[in-house]
Amino acid sequence: MCDERVKMRKQLGLLEGVAIILGIIFGSGIFISPKEVLEKTGSVWGALSVWAACGVLATFGAMSYAELGTTLAQSGGDYHYINEAFGPLPAFLYLWDANLVFVPSTNAIMSSTFANNLLEPIFPNCPIDPLSRKLIAAVTICFLTFINAYDVKFTTRIQNVFMFTKISALVIIIVGGIVWMAGGGVEHFENGWEGTKTSVSDWSVAFYSGIFSYSGWNYLNFMTEELRDPFVNLPRAIYISLPLVTAIYLLANVSYIAVLGPTGVRATEAIAVDFAVSALGVLKWAMPTLVAIAVLGGLSVHIMTSSRMCFVGARNGHMPELLAHINVKCMSPLPSLVFLMLISLIMLIPNNLTSLITYCTVVESFFTLLSCSAVLWLRYKKPHLVRPIKVSLWMPIVFVTVCVVLLIVPIVSEPVAVVAGALMTLAGVPVFYLFVKNEPKVVKVVSTKFTHFCQKLFLSAVEDKEE
Repeated sequence: MCDERVKMRKQLGLLEGVAIILGIIFGSGIFISPKEVLEKTGSVWGALSVWAACGVLATFGAMSYAELGTTLAQSGGDYHYINEAFGPLPAFLYLWDANLVFVPSTNAIMSSTFANNLLEPIFPNCPIDPLSRKLIAAVTICFLTFINAYDVKFTTRIQNVFMFTKISALVIIIVGGIVWMAGGGVEHFENGWEGTKTSVSDWSVAFYSGIFSYSGWNYLNFMTEELRDPFVNLPRAIYISLPLVTAIYLLANVSYIAVLGPTGVRATEAIAVDFAVSALGVLKWAMPTLVAIAVLGGLSVHIMTSSRMCFVGARNGHMPELLAHINVKCMSPLPSLVFLMLISLIMLIPNNLTSLITYCTVVESFFTLLSCSAVLWLRYKKPHLVRPIKVSLWMPIVFVTVCVVLLIVPIVSEPVAVVAGALMTLAGVPVFYLFVKNEPKVVKVVSTKFTHFCQKLFLSAVEDKEE
């Protein structure tokens, strides 16, 4: 009878947990950010030091999330931790930004990046038609949403394949760089600190770019309830993933610099492809394909994990009730997946999302800071909570302190972007009080009728409660 209950299954083991973390982190960041990090620091060793420091900082943040994920062992990730530590309004504002901006815009950008990597090798000397790119991006989002809704276990197996493909691409880059340096190509490291910039603003942007490439270490926490033995597998997945990512990122950047040199890294628009042309000979054709697969895998994981955040928010009454339903055949949060798919498709309509992303980057960083500071607040407010994993307090303190410093610089250098992001977030306050905390009767009636209609459409039902 247990298997007949309407409830998402515990289908994720340690390998799947590692695949989810690496699947998000090894998206497109390592193929984009090296250029900006080097430009903003001004020197080879400056750039490498930023990559190392960002890896250490991400590890401190991930360790803090390991404590949160085992102490507050429910799905939802940042939303759940903010809700438990700071209350419903900040948690709703996080959902407001995440579901309407962060998640769909990221899906749109990743799907467009995949479409570009797919089309450019086919039409190497032709400009890419924007409509063709958008159509392929839209089909990609719809297909991956279908796969995630139809069979969670099959999706995780595909993500395991994606993970090994991404690691293979980066290992090829690292081995190519080692062979290059073994042949004497180390001249770019001899005066590695030459040209180092002294601007705090530039170094702050460099750290932002580096941290962007590590972002995703918290996404497994969105699916805690679907992990087998989460008190063991969640922290282990984090302990395995973050050191591995830091080592691979450092070695990949060493390879990029060794082969292309600082000038080449600054000039490139597709660093992995240019590296392959210079160092891999006959294997150069494989790199665009591997980059496309890396982006596709990251998008698949992002669609899967973000739908759980939406699902948990609806389960707590902070989103429409329909989004807390589960398809009774596939046991997946189908309404949440479809909702985020539709918003993502809308995000494909504009030709440029750069301004929107700029506005929201600081806001997203603020919520990550708030979520991690929940470790400190809960230690003070609820000292008697059972904590299967208890990290040293200096780790979240260092993470929160560095994040606060990194947030101050954009306030000074890009006040318009910060104000715009803050206004977008604060727009959710009246929505919370008018439609969540004090839902009008007419809205409730219409919402109930719409929910009943969609239940039949999606073959969905409310999750069964634990006995």
